[in-house]
Amino acid sequence: MRGFIAGCVAVVLTGTTALADPAGRYNVAGTNPSGSTYSGTVSVQKTGDTYKVTWNIGGTQYVGTAIGNDEFIAISYVSGSNTGLALLSEEDDEWKGIWTYAGGTKIGTEAWTKK
Repeated sequence: MRGFIAGCVAVVLTGTTALADPAGRYNVAGTNPSGSTYSGTVSVQKTGDTYKVTWNIGGTQYVGTAIGNDEFIAISYVSGSNTGLALLSEEDDEWKGIWTYAGGTKIGTEAWTKK
């Protein structure tokens, strides 16, 4: 498993160019894999070569670590015993993408709009 993860990181890093800086505060709206919708806020803070991403959705906090390049950001996140992965790209001053829970078989969508 470590070899697989290292290989994935190497693929991301070999194509790394300047990342459009996602740091800031956003309103977030999304669709869960089940089809229900949600909204809340998300804060993105630069932490060296990575970013700390903190969502507040309906009073529940999700915390993640993001890496990326000029095409996308990838975020692994956790809330309690739930973990997952999100991939977002910048489109017209918004960040839009997809996400899933660890072990998930369906994906949700998410959009961040700058506050």
